[in-house]
Amino acid sequence: MHAADPRKPAADPASGHASDAALDATLFRLAAGRHELYGGDVLLTWQKSLDDLVALLDIAEALRLLRLRNIDTRCFASGLAISQFRDQSTRTRFSFASAADLLGLAVQDLDEGKSQLSHGETVRETAVMVSFLSEAIGIRDDIYLGAGHTYMTEVAAALDQAHREGVLPGRPAVVNLQCDIDHPTQTLADLQHLRREFGSLENLRGRKLVMSWAYSPSYGKPLSVPQGVLGLMTRLGMDVVLAHPPGYDLLPGTLERAQQQARDSGGSFHRTHDMAEAFAGADIVYPKSWAPFRIMERRTELLRGGDRAALADLERECLAQNAEHAGWTCDRALMDRTRDGKAHYLHCLPADITDVSCRRGEVSAEVFEQHRVPLYRQAGYKPYVIAAMILGSRFADPAGLLRSLLGRARPRLRG
Repeated sequence: MHAADPRKPAADPASGHASDAALDATLFRLAAGRHELYGGDVLLTWQKSLDDLVALLDIAEALRLLRLRNIDTRCFASGLAISQFRDQSTRTRFSFASAADLLGLAVQDLDEGKSQLSHGETVRETAVMVSFLSEAIGIRDDIYLGAGHTYMTEVAAALDQAHREGVLPGRPAVVNLQCDIDHPTQTLADLQHLRREFGSLENLRGRKLVMSWAYSPSYGKPLSVPQGVLGLMTRLGMDVVLAHPPGYDLLPGTLERAQQQARDSGGSFHRTHDMAEAFAGADIVYPKSWAPFRIMERRTELLRGGDRAALADLERECLAQNAEHAGWTCDRALMDRTRDGKAHYLHCLPADITDVSCRRGEVSAEVFEQHRVPLYRQAGYKPYVIAAMILGSRFADPAGLLRSLLGRARPRLRG
């Protein structure tokens, strides 16, 4: 096998263009920008400045382009990336492992069933014990409403204390791989996809994006994706619309934050209970099921209490409520209402596809298949976004580091 010449521009399968000019422009923009990523965590996007978010996107894009050029991007010679998944995951689990490997870190999964957590070990003690030679801790905790984000902040506070007291020589970065409030690795991957599809973040200004509830034959889907989309996209001068049937409300404060951010960015935000109205003239649509806030509140209480009978009753109630809105599905008729019938269709995956994964779901098979390749590209940005969160948090000069990797041009694949 012959390795590709790392000095030769590689074709970018997402754009069809050589990556040289794009990489130079990305590194120049990153070096010229202002950000405060170093030493921090990535928990909620609305806690980060726009400069920080743009820097994360630029780091992610630089890493992607370096990999396309077959350049080794390992910037750690050793160290662990700890993953803690308190819910099931495919894309995010493998994206975190891929991101850690991309940077030269080994992945160690914190299995609570095999740790002292099951014996009553405190959050503070666990956080410190796994962090002596670790560089990042990625946590997914989205099952219990009011608990996931709180848990992540407790881990972060424990690391701060241990580092301040000299117990930890270095302070690992905490990365939110999805909590009850936000899903920053997903929404930033979504934004990176839109940035490339529309040419720039500036070109998103004035575009209409619809975050819509869609019918699902399952229950208990987290609120963090729609909340994360509203929390991020309203900061970009877009016209953002939230569509859902009555009763499918999000966490308190979500709409108020979206409204204020839209005003501050020169965009707009409004809510409707009419899916067809929302899709009219849309540039981007994101039809995705979620459980009503009141259902998730009750579910959290019942899960903590271990009341299985009541949980089964709640599931039946929620599924019956969903069935009342089975018409909320993204089909050809709805897509034809978008701008020129050519809106970009987004989904965090897996989607409930009518007559494929279920009898009736969030999206028709025709619409999903038409947008399948762009959807997979959308998902493909997540490993780079997670890697950017780790790299930006652990290196003070990410642009300089990335330029050194380019200058070194050590091939990833060796013949």
